[in-house]
Amino acid sequence: EVQLVESGGTLVQAGGSLRLSCEASGFTIDDYTIGWFRQAPGKEREGVSCTSVRDGVTFFADSVRGRFTIFSDGAKNTVYLEMNNLKPEDTAVYYCAASAFKGIMDERAFHSWGQGTQVTVSS
Repeated sequence: EVQLVESGGTLVQAGGSLRLSCEASGFTIDDYTIGWFRQAPGKEREGVSCTSVRDGVTFFADSVRGRFTIFSDGAKNTVYLEMNNLKPEDTAVYYCAASAFKGIMDERAFHSWGQGTQVTVSS
């Protein structure tokens, strides 16, 4: 069974840092693109970052570029989203998802989703 489980979300002050984890099971992340999306209250879900694990291609939304990084640990079959200099507008539920397509941040290309983890940034 394909499964993605996010963790690491919590309450943090503006300017702080968090690392989110996306642990995959039922498949090997090396063969997929793993993406991070977020949805704030009253807003549509948006793509944040993704990585095509085997070839290391990454993508970042303009709103997070330079503050967030994405990396993977193949031994743990896990992809991480490192978030620095957090802002109140980063507050959202963060989801990870898997896609068989490379380098695409369109959520329609992602077939498996985790349950989400809440990130709250206080001002």
